[in-house]
Parts: sequence; C-alpha cells; structure tokens
Amino acid sequence: MHELGVAILAAGQGTRMRSELNKVLHPVLGKPMILWSVGFAQQLGAGAVTLVIGNGAEAVQETVGDGVQYTLQAERLGTGHAALQAKCSLEGRTRTVLVLYGDMPTLRLETLQALVALHTARRPAVTLLSVLSDDSMGFGRVVRDAQGRACAIVEEAVATPEIMALQELNCGVYCFDAEWLWRRLPEVPQTMPKGEYYLTDTVGLAVADGLGVEVLRISDVSEVQGINTRVHLAEAERILRRRINEQHMLNGVTLADPDTAYIEPDVLIGPDTVIQPNTSLQGQTRIGAHAVIGPNSVVRDSILGDHCRVTGSCVEGATMEDHAEIGPFGHLRAGAHLAQGVHLGNYGEVKASYIGPGTKMGHLSYVGNARVGAHVNIGAGTVTCNYDGQAKHETVIGDGAFIGSGAMLVAPVNIGANARIGAGAVVTHDVPAGGLVYGVPARDHSSSDKEQPREG
Repeated sequence: MHELGVAILAAGQGTRMRSELNKVLHPVLGKPMILWSVGFAQQLGAGAVTLVIGNGAEAVQETVGDGVQYTLQAERLGTGHAALQAKCSLEGRTRTVLVLYGDMPTLRLETLQALVALHTARRPAVTLLSVLSDDSMGFGRVVRDAQGRACAIVEEAVATPEIMALQELNCGVYCFDAEWLWRRLPEVPQTMPKGEYYLTDTVGLAVADGLGVEVLRISDVSEVQGINTRVHLAEAERILRRRINEQHMLNGVTLADPDTAYIEPDVLIGPDTVIQPNTSLQGQTRIGAHAVIGPNSVVRDSILGDHCRVTGSCVEGATMEDHAEIGPFGHLRAGAHLAQGVHLGNYGEVKASYIGPGTKMGHLSYVGNARVGAHVNIGAGTVTCNYDGQAKHETVIGDGAFIGSGAMLVAPVNIGANARIGAGAVVTHDVPAGGLVYGVPARDHSSSDKEQPREG
C-alpha cells in the first residue's frame, strides 16, 4: 500500500471562461493549468493519482497522458460527489488521500509538502489548508470551538453574519485518512436547494466521530487563487511569473526589467546572464552564463552556451554554442545549430542547418538544410535554394569558403573548401575546393587569369 494518493478534481465546466477550451487546459506560463496540479502530485511522490474529469474529458486525457488514472463525474453534484468518484481507483491503495483542484496553479509545492507532513505526523481524520484574508473571495469559513480547534466549515452561501465576519478561509485542499474517507464520504448530507454534496461537510463528520481535525494555516493568499475567468488567469500568470523571476535573480541572473521578463517554469539560466526588457524564455530552454538575451527576443526550447547574445530575435528549437550571437531581427528555426563564435546579423534566418565555428552571416540571408564549415563568409542576400517544390535538398559549404552577396545556391550542391562564389551567382553545380565561380548560371573561372597557350 502506498502512503499517499492524490485525487485532482477537474470536472467543472468553466463556463465563466467563455471558451470552447476546457478550463483546466488553458495555459498558465505556457503549461496547461491541469499539468501544474499533476506535477504537484508527482513531485510529492504520490503512489496513485486519479483525475476526476467531466466536460471535455477526451481533451484532458490527451493533454495529461497515461501517467494518471481517470474517472468521470457524469453529474456535477458538488465537491463531495466529485471526490467520491475517485473511490474506485484509490480505495485500498493508499493510507492518505490528498484532494486538490485542477485550477490552482499558484499553490506552492512546499505548502503541499507541509500539509502532507502535518497529516502524516498527527494522523487525524482530516487535515485542511486555510488562509487568513480580509477578502473572503467567496470561500467557506473555518469555524473553531472554544478551545480553538476546527469544528466545521461553513460555505458563504449559508453563513450567518457572525460566520461571515470570520477571516480564516477554507482553501479547498485536504488530506484525509483514506480508510475513514471512503467509509464516511458516502454519508455526506445533500445540501439544498442545489442538491449538492460538499466535501467541506467531512470536517463535521470527523468531529461527530470524535476524531481529530488539523489545520495548516498560511498567510499568502496568492497561493490559493482559483481560476474561473480570464481575469483570474492573468492574475495567476502574474503571481507565478513574479516568483520565477525573483528566484532567477536570487540565483545570480540580472533581469533589467522584471515586469517585462516572461520566463516559463522549466527554463534554466546561468549566473551573470542578463535578460533585457520584453524578452520571453519558453519551454525547455537552457541558457549558459554571461549571456545577454534581448531586448525584444523570444527563445523557445533552445540551448544557448556561455557568452551568447540574442538581440531582438527569435530562437526556436535551436542550439547556440559559446560566444555565438544573433540579431537584431534574426530567426533561428528548428534544427539550427550555430557553433562557437558564429555571427548571424540582422534579418538572417537559419533552419535545420549546422553553421561551423567562426562563420559570419552578416545580414539578409537564408540558410536552410545546409552544412556550413568553419570561417565561412556568407554575403548579404545569400539564399540556399533548398526546396524544389516536392522535396528539400542539402547544401554543403566547406571551410573558409567565400559566398558573395546575392548568391543563389541551388541544392543539392557542394561548395568546396576555400571556394569563392561571385556576387549574384546562381550556382547549380558543385564547386571544387579553391574554385572560383560567378555568373548566371555560375561557371568555373578558376583558371581565367592564367596565361593561355598561343596558336601556331
């Protein structure tokens, strides 16, 4: 039997989002919000995770994948009814059941760890998470007895003025003794007029059974901001972005303007790197030390070495080795690889190509499906013509080659080491090492300056 199982309640319709997309699939910092909750469960080491789903179930399953079990809440009859749907997949498998929601990405892992640790140490029937707040946010109130022990949770809709005045709010996150929960949860009373079953009523059941109820009280309201509207979605993004940015700064990264640095949670950045304003770092991006990224740049799912520079450019699924630089207005597309010391200037684009060490591609050029050697000069307006309308073809350029401005390299083509391509040339055939070609179409002029034999 596992120590911890997790039930994630994610069956709500999310009508206030006014969206065709299931609420829990809306991204928060680039990650569907349901994956934040699933990630918490995984990081807590849960031995079993059940996702209670309803509206748009197939899309949720496709997003989350096979790492969890699923159960369908066909009727929306309240949180108690939703949690009960997880009984068939969790009963008898875990000692403790953690219940949380699929729309609370701003929870901290440390808070959930503390909640589970408190429950494990005290072994009550219920351990709940509460927060002190002047703003009720529509949450239920935690009611305590004369000895200060939690004895009930009262929903705001049925609260008296005295209860409404309480400032300790129920966050809707609980740890339960699993055996007690599955035995008593079916006995939660139905609440009128909606005919729903509230998970909050388990606190009263535990007290009636003479069992303990523990409370972990936090003070940071930002942790329990549920998401019901696009306004809440933006607020959650802001909360998480601020936390992430602060952590990077504490780790030695300079954010010139933290308010305009958009850094997703899985991004890693080395010390002494500077992130300039209006820069977005996304996905599985890795950036080394002493780099300068931005301003006005996007780096997505890419690996950048030490001392790299990205100025006003877009880098997607690419690799930049140490001291490589791009921009402004450059674009590295999927499979682009700039070796050490490569310079890619303004309005340059590279796709599915390796650019060798020290190569310069100053401006206004496109290199796709190519292998370029070291210390090559690629002149302005150079294009590797890699697509014939049906298939992509490769261009190979040897070390030390010189490609003149406006050259069209019609793939498949091989330019030898130290070859020279004249400005405006249209190269349709291989060029030997050390060769010189120019013209339309390009012709070999390697020996044109040599003395010609005399007649007679």
